Amino acid sequence: MLPFLQNLTSDSFLAFDFKMLLKNIAQVLLPAASLVNAQFSIGTYSSLVGGLDTNSSLLGNYYNYWIKSTSGIWDLTRSAREPTTSTGIFTIPCHGSRKNITIEVSRSALVIIDMQNFFLHPGLSPKADAGRGVVGATVNMITGFRKAGMKVLWTNWGLDNYDLITMPPAFLDGFSNNYSSTTTFGSDMGIVPGTNISAGAKLMRGSWNARPYGPLYDLQVEGVKSGTDLYFNKNRLSGLWGAQTPLGLYLQENEITTLFFGGVNADQCVWGTFLDAYYKGFDVVFVEDIAATTSPYYATQMVVYNANLDGFLANSTEILPAVS
Repeated sequence: MLPFLQNLTSDSFLAFDFKMLLKNIAQVLLPAASLVNAQFSIGTYSSLVGGLDTNSSLLGNYYNYWIKSTSGIWDLTRSAREPTTSTGIFTIPCHGSRKNITIEVSRSALVIIDMQNFFLHPGLSPKADAGRGVVGATVNMITGFRKAGMKVLWTNWGLDNYDLITMPPAFLDGFSNNYSSTTTFGSDMGIVPGTNISAGAKLMRGSWNARPYGPLYDLQVEGVKSGTDLYFNKNRLSGLWGAQTPLGLYLQENEITTLFFGGVNADQCVWGTFLDAYYKGFDVVFVEDIAATTSPYYATQMVVYNANLDGFLANSTEILPAVS
């Protein structure tokens, strides 16, 4: 308790001088606030620890910042706070309005969204040709990130019974085939057309339809087993919605700050997670050739346009040579 509150009783409360209270609180808090004026330096750059800064080459503050070099490279390593090594630094070309980024391996990760049978298998999603078309590039990205020492974070729909209880009606309707609870989340999807495979309960954890699609499934199992990959269930379009999620907690605890995004659908779950990551202060890189959607083309145009405003645009063909 603040010392000037210790002797405050209910009898004296009405007569208490609140101006004096505010003055005393200010005396306690102002020394901490003075930290805003402290300096930190990185290379030739010097900046404030907190608050805005007049240094035109630096955006942010000690806790979260970018540095733009005179050559146009955006340094996302935050190396004043955390050490970097020569083998853990990569400079990657981008093709959006911000050209070239420098990243730190230990603080960067690849986020793969919803590359699941439900969204990609021809028997369950026959119109997902574009999504199936980016599988090869996605496999290459996963392999390249593993070799470079960066984590691969599989983030997929994976519901449990509690999720079904708390799911809003709009979501239930959106994933229903007939505006009914009989075909929404958790319903038995029967046999996958053209196969003898039981699809299982719709997007429930452990069901076949919720598994990664095709060669991605074995790749995911292998990666999780070896420790290069992690698997996170989500229960909304975004894997980072609300106060906290399993993916968000992992990123926070491991101080990962730069995220590369791919998956399906680009304008829905990929975009939702990308946008929440942007809101929460992560560096966001939209990898165009490993993201796809069944939506009309203008939906992808919207994503690319806004991803360029919020972060960075790149392709796997630009990234992989830079991190190899």
